Amino acid sequence: MGSCLLLHADVLVTMDPATGEIPDGAVLVRDGFVVQVGTSADLAPLADRVDDVVDLQGCVAMPGLINTHHHMYQTLTRALPAAQDAELFGWLQALYPVWGRMTPDMLRTATQVAMAELMLSGCTTSSDHLYLFPNGCRLEDTIQAAALLGMRFTATRGAMSVGRSQGGLPPDDLVEDEAAILRDMQRLVEDFHDPRPGSMVQVALAPCSPFSVSQDLMRESARLARSLGVRLHTHLAENGNDVAYSRERFGCTPAEYAESLGQVGRQETSASGRACRGWQGSGAFRA
Repeated sequence: MGSCLLLHADVLVTMDPATGEIPDGAVLVRDGFVVQVGTSADLAPLADRVDDVVDLQGCVAMPGLINTHHHMYQTLTRALPAAQDAELFGWLQALYPVWGRMTPDMLRTATQVAMAELMLSGCTTSSDHLYLFPNGCRLEDTIQAAALLGMRFTATRGAMSVGRSQGGLPPDDLVEDEAAILRDMQRLVEDFHDPRPGSMVQVALAPCSPFSVSQDLMRESARLARSLGVRLHTHLAENGNDVAYSRERFGCTPAEYAESLGQVGRQETSASGRACRGWQGSGAFRA
């Protein structure tokens, strides 16, 4: 990847309490990694030993920001008036049918727009929680977009498996078979996850939420993530309705529910020994 020397930043913000902020700062980068920081006077003698020198006069230099949760596919629908004033569950119910018409081209475009906005704001690393795959959409569509823009990316293979007929929130035509979900999760990790330091693409497993996936999928995705050595990601306690739903369905809070299914730390069951009730049968969703 070569080497680069950044010189004469008005201020270099290291985010290191021991180093602090460095006026007239400089950064030495080799093969994609920062290997030295200091003043421009300290690092300027290295200019003849690098591939490129960049003058940052008039700029503040700082580490790239990291976005730990995003839904990039929603970029194309964030201004729809029908959902603007709704709380979480009403907002989702208004938009599920719209998202159900998404195509792979739409998904790639939405991801590129979201990433461009993030990069213009100083973000260099982002995750994305993609949990619905209509009309041939695949997680690969977002991975390809990240590669095109050069953003470091954690693509999370989300999923919804419990539709309204089974007591969940999403419509039945947007949920997937759980065995197929787990197979695709493993495939994506094997095909795309790069665990090496500095890698540009990693894959995490991300069952969507307690109100859209089953107890079994929460548990089995946690086991699969541990066996593959990848991260887990989900939604928990997004608002009062979400908490009330978990208390009614499972007899515990969303965090207790996730912990009881091995989604937290290394535990397969709740550290407190608390047992949540699990899925309470089918029926229409009630907020």
